Amino acid sequence: MKNYLSGAALITLLSTQSVLAADNVVLITIDGVRWQEAFSGISAALATHEEYSDVAGQLMAEFWHDDPAQRAQKLMPFLHNTVMSQGTVVGDHSKGSCAVLTNDWNFSYPGYNEILSGVINDAINSNAAVPNPEKTVLELLSANPAFAGRMAAFASWNVFPAIYNVERSGIPVNIGLSDQPATEFEEMLNTLHADVSPHWPTVRHDAFTHHYALSWLKRTESRLLHIAYGEPDDFAHEGDYDEYVVATRRVDGFIEDVWNTLQSLDYYKDNTAIFITVDHGRGEQPLESWLHHASKRAVENYMSGLAADYPQGIIGSENIWMAAMGPGVPANGLLPTRECLGANQIAATLLHWMGEDYTQYNPAMGKPMTEFLPR
Repeated sequence: MKNYLSGAALITLLSTQSVLAADNVVLITIDGVRWQEAFSGISAALATHEEYSDVAGQLMAEFWHDDPAQRAQKLMPFLHNTVMSQGTVVGDHSKGSCAVLTNDWNFSYPGYNEILSGVINDAINSNAAVPNPEKTVLELLSANPAFAGRMAAFASWNVFPAIYNVERSGIPVNIGLSDQPATEFEEMLNTLHADVSPHWPTVRHDAFTHHYALSWLKRTESRLLHIAYGEPDDFAHEGDYDEYVVATRRVDGFIEDVWNTLQSLDYYKDNTAIFITVDHGRGEQPLESWLHHASKRAVENYMSGLAADYPQGIIGSENIWMAAMGPGVPANGLLPTRECLGANQIAATLLHWMGEDYTQYNPAMGKPMTEFLPR
């Protein structure tokens, strides 16, 4: 007698199987852009604060609107006009849409490890450039012949070679000059990169990260690319709200440029998805806490300099946001969540998009987020 799966069993089986939705993926991270600005636009209290903004009039004229939705659209038009209509977005915590870090630190290295590896390693407890003991999704995929040699990362922060543990993984991670410029444009970028003074000793200008990454996309057939923009976080730490806002707007334009480039190239057109997220949130109350991000545990240890003013840590800095669009990503728009989605689920979600079963790579990863998967 033949055995038949019940309807419920069949649905369960199909829901756990990876289905190829996108041949290729571009993961985009933006360091430290708060969900508050992403979904409600600029803060009038910060934009007009004499300590945080030198150009309040210009900032308000360009980015202010009484309607929070209109303000958000002014700040991040590609996110709101395109991704919101064609893809799925979570993280507007004021509307019951929740995305969070699941690590216990709420700062960059632990956040990026969580995003990239899908697991939490409690020993990753500082931003020191210590080689990552965990394997990122790029490193895990590099053992698969279908992906080997077709992945790279371009980052503004100089700790990313350690996050990717490049000596072990062999993943190409660009944080400076191109070692082997392949085009005249890359040679020009190298010249400019060498001639333009950096604003910070550990973070280069996002424009270089962006254009090196785009050049790589155009001349290779990449399966998984990570672009890590960094300027907004560093301007925020300096208390330059005006620069933080302008840098956020600039990165939104960079993301639009990435998407348009993908759609202009036959190899990527209509078969490449993008996933956008941040490595941590920031404070909101008291007002000056927007400069910082740290958990209670972090201020008791690595970020002890904040302990006197913030003994409970920076409240809300675990709150992040996520957005995605491309083949297989449902057009949900802003999606309320029944429970908070975790950054540790991103790696498995990317694998699922590309038809790979995360349990075959690292079963300790957070599970794929069904909200971002094909129905």
